[in-house]
Amino acid sequence: MSVLADIQTALTALHIPVETGAFTDAAPDTYMVVIPLSDAFELFADNAPGYDVQEARISLYAKGSYTSTKNAVVHALLAAEFTITDRRYVGYETDTGYHHYVVDVARHYEMEE
Repeated sequence: MSVLADIQTALTALHIPVETGAFTDAAPDTYMVVIPLSDAFELFADNAPGYDVQEARISLYAKGSYTSTKNAVVHALLAAEFTITDRRYVGYETDTGYHHYVVDVARHYEMEE
């Protein structure tokens, strides 16, 4: 039950390097960094949470056109039943030459008894 592990699984077929927190290897032309955003208990009944909602931000970095890669990431996440809560172009980083695009996702996990 980890949004970070589930993101890794959902994006494996894209063959784009993904790391959590920071990209520590030599950066290729396209890569992603996943950052956890929040964990929340939702849908309470009898003073107990019914769901654990975990959210994360996926930062896509790409030199050149990022549009088809962004679309592939979004489709892979939707196919894996993630809820996309936001997506936006952050900007072009002149010092690195990368376009930066983010996709925020949430995943609802039913609480185990």
